[in-house]
Amino acid sequence: MKVSGSTATVDYFGEKKTARTDLVAVAEGEYVYAQGGYVIQKVAAPAAEAILATWKETFFHLQDTDVRLSRLALKDRKGNQQLLRILDRALERRPLSVEELLFLLDLPDGQETELLFRTANFLRRKYLGNSCCVHGIIEISNVCSRACAYCGISVHNRGLRRYRMSRQEILEAVREAVVGHGFKALVLQSGENDAVVEDVASVITQARKKMPVLFFVSLGEIGTQALRELYRAGARGLLLRFETSSPALYAALHPGCAVERRIEEIRAAAEIGYLILTGGLIGLPGQAGTEIVADILTARDLKAEMFSFGPFLPHPETPLAGAQPPAESLALKTLAVSRLVDTHAKILVTTGLETLSCSARRAGLLAGANSVMLNATPEEYRRLYTIYPNRAHDEEPLSRQIEETIFLLQSLGRAPTDLGV
Repeated sequence: MKVSGSTATVDYFGEKKTARTDLVAVAEGEYVYAQGGYVIQKVAAPAAEAILATWKETFFHLQDTDVRLSRLALKDRKGNQQLLRILDRALERRPLSVEELLFLLDLPDGQETELLFRTANFLRRKYLGNSCCVHGIIEISNVCSRACAYCGISVHNRGLRRYRMSRQEILEAVREAVVGHGFKALVLQSGENDAVVEDVASVITQARKKMPVLFFVSLGEIGTQALRELYRAGARGLLLRFETSSPALYAALHPGCAVERRIEEIRAAAEIGYLILTGGLIGLPGQAGTEIVADILTARDLKAEMFSFGPFLPHPETPLAGAQPPAESLALKTLAVSRLVDTHAKILVTTGLETLSCSARRAGLLAGANSVMLNATPEEYRRLYTIYPNRAHDEEPLSRQIEETIFLLQSLGRAPTDLGV
């Protein structure tokens, strides 16, 4: 490793990657663990060399599988010539028009859609390799002051038992995820509730002194002052979806709120230095295909580190209880089009998509996605974070989630980049 100012250059099997050093003081020649563009841990030379020897064998074995599954065959050149022209432009990294992106979203299920997915997966492989982010998420409180028309923890759900984890409970959940299970990146999430900011800042400060972990926060709109406080404590990522970039649709679903204010908070967080994880909901009642395209372009324009697009899932205790969720294919096409729009962003297979379809994680990873998020919330609270009903993995212990995820990733030739030693 070489160090220049606050930036380290790390050699990973011949590939040079840069990482900021403001969380951990390092010296040239040391071995480090980098996550999300930040050095989060120094590793003693003997231990590092043993880890790398094991990883090297696994890395290249998995790489062969990934190359095979992401290959574009010559027979793919037959078929819809308009589709082929658009995909050719995407493969050349030429900008696609709104009309072309909408054409892709409107593709009928079948061979043409499969070609879109294979093209997205090829681009994922070409520009990002076979790494897959496996973040953990801890839902620290379901107390929320918002009246969003679709969310099961909004004020509409009067029958929900509310909880707020104590600082000690949060810290213990972090310790279990990091020390017990090897997570290197965690999201601390809650409903919109100003009271949790101080708790989260305290936990991050304490945890960073003892554990190698990159923290993301997802607490709703909390304002620039709170974002700065959390950044000083050691948070380096913000998960805040804008939900829909349409001002009219957003206002209809979020009484008294404006999407412009939400997007400004995301921009402010980026200026502070946060990695941005953002996106929207797919298939909202009244949402047009052009609005989904606009959402994808908004995430790109916000220079998001990760795109998070999941399906609208109606909750029975909200005003939209009777609405219908979107087709799985529309959600998968949104992921694939997102990959064509931004070849270098991480793209998440959301738990919402996995709730819509039990095969969605595999399908999403083969449609251009390269990130998953596992639920590290203590099981006694997890069932109470009911943003939509029958959420996938709510009944699964974290150890089982990890086991199944690693099995799937290995079958696809993917290597988890933030779960392990």
